[in-house]
Amino acid sequence: MEEVRMNAFKNIGELRKELRETRGSWQVSSHFNDDDVLPEYGLGGSTEGLVLAKKAPRVDFKKLFKKPINNPFLMKRWLDLELTKPTKKLKKLLKHPSEAPADFTKPKEAPEPPPGGAATRVDWRLRWGWAWITTIRDQQGCNSCWAFASTALMEAMTRIEHSVWTTRSEGDVHKGVGKVCADLGNLDEVFSFISSNGQCDPDCFPWTAADITYTPCADRNGRTVKIGTTTWIGSINDQKTWIDTVGPIATWFMVASDFGGYGGGIYRRTASATDAGGHFMLVVGYDDNQGCWIVKNSWGDGWGENGYCRIAYGESDIDLYSKLGLRGTNPDPLTKRRLHNGNLIESGNGALHRNFEMLATTSNTKVRHWWREGTPPFPWSKAKKFGKDAAHCPTLTATTYNRNFEAVYMTTSNRLRHWWYGQHDHKWHNGGKFGPGDVAGIPGFIQGNYGSPANFEVVVRTCDGRLNHWWRQNGPPWRWHDGGRFGTNIALSGATLVQGREGPNGNLEVVCVLADGQMQHWWRDDAHGFIWKVRDTFGSCITTPLVMIEGQYGAEDETSMGNYELCVAVGGKVQHWWRFNSGDRRWRNSTTFGRNVKQVVGLVQGSFGFNLEVVVLRWDQKLQHYWRDGAGWHEGAIIGSA
Repeated sequence: MEEVRMNAFKNIGELRKELRETRGSWQVSSHFNDDDVLPEYGLGGSTEGLVLAKKAPRVDFKKLFKKPINNPFLMKRWLDLELTKPTKKLKKLLKHPSEAPADFTKPKEAPEPPPGGAATRVDWRLRWGWAWITTIRDQQGCNSCWAFASTALMEAMTRIEHSVWTTRSEGDVHKGVGKVCADLGNLDEVFSFISSNGQCDPDCFPWTAADITYTPCADRNGRTVKIGTTTWIGSINDQKTWIDTVGPIATWFMVASDFGGYGGGIYRRTASATDAGGHFMLVVGYDDNQGCWIVKNSWGDGWGENGYCRIAYGESDIDLYSKLGLRGTNPDPLTKRRLHNGNLIESGNGALHRNFEMLATTSNTKVRHWWREGTPPFPWSKAKKFGKDAAHCPTLTATTYNRNFEAVYMTTSNRLRHWWYGQHDHKWHNGGKFGPGDVAGIPGFIQGNYGSPANFEVVVRTCDGRLNHWWRQNGPPWRWHDGGRFGTNIALSGATLVQGREGPNGNLEVVCVLADGQMQHWWRDDAHGFIWKVRDTFGSCITTPLVMIEGQYGAEDETSMGNYELCVAVGGKVQHWWRFNSGDRRWRNSTTFGRNVKQVVGLVQGSFGFNLEVVVLRWDQKLQHYWRDGAGWHEGAIIGSA
């Protein structure tokens, strides 16, 4: 049912007058004139299922922290606070967390606390030089705050736990639990829905204020972020500790009739204000010096402090009920699709949902599936072999088909072959041959965003020194189509196909090696006839296939493009290149690392705090792992033969 509201202020001028006379700690937004009526925004927060703060049990953080987490910055914080045991391997792992590049670091408003010291201020909008909170949304007058607060929490914890931006759909949970715009809601019902069904992205089912039927996309199950556990946190000290050591928390708040006019400062309800209704928001931080919670609202970025507010401790019943925390997010393949290429991906498998999955050829042209456990001591294990005609390491991805793994490789008869791993039966299935009869290179292979389920896209070199694009319509009759050839004098292709963020749907991007040893960057201009065009030519003396991803460096929020990261073997070492996509768009060679390297075969930016992970093929035909953190590149384990 709709909430009934009464406003004690006839206009903005009356509110400004009371704030002046009482020397209020906040100010009305400068967007309003004095004769404007106070705006009313959508609320919708029911107290059903909420636990009174004084009745909630204390959180046993030492028990909570017996299990490791993905975020190395937070794990280091746990060690500082003596909330977990400082093992030798853990200390080594956390010695140099990846720092945000200076180009993207903004000044911090407060320093990090000293080791072991209590944090007097935490703000997840910017912490350790990295942004963690997604952009402000607008519930558009609906009573859907609970859907927006829960979505904000899902997005924040996915970013914190897996070092990746994700966008989840408020509409998916709003309509998924059977609500219309006028209905109130609560956190229990929304997280019960997410626990059973996950939460999908807006392209699968978008947010709308209209009361429409819930009809998500056909492959919804493979494009949902799943969750672990939620925790009600009652004590204010526990709430601050959770924010400091785990992440943001969702809160209920009694909105007063003056809150719509808030424009900045520390909010305290004016004496004349009346109750407007309950509201859920996301607490992204706190500040003991100012005595306030830092809160993300869902009324658009034109409200408050660019969509945020600072609310005094205890104000308007913000601390009456327990606040809700979340752990154990498990991102979908769509969220991670730009963060891997080549024979290596990070899946959602394992206790921390960050196992590595890898495919490599064997001595008899079969393919071996390897996997690495995502918890210490990070052992690599062999899974099953499949196929019998692989000429090179396959290009591996995960897709929205129930999170299945999919792979394409060049065959010994110069064709392309597709394989897929069913999560339902844990077996590899032969998807058949396709493509031209003159394949002569390693294919780039992705699932894009054309169609629903989205098409597969492949770009590979052919014997005539050109690149050939193929795509599969992911619906009956599941047929592969020739997208045409482009380029000349191309010596090598590699696992470099990425769907970027420029253009109406995201243009395809690919890098190849020319006959003169230079690398050449191509893109497909989807807005003007799907024509392939050259972006840039760079590097020299390249004689091996290359691997490229779009990473998280440079992506300031979930709408931003990250840098392209590229690795290629030159003279027995690995060259790392990156393209400053949000700046001058130039390619730069950052460093050279490694030894005895024949070819780079896989590249991932995963859940290990923005680290880059590389797998190379050595001259002795063994596979080896390298990784980069804030201190540079490190030699990892020698995995096995290929």
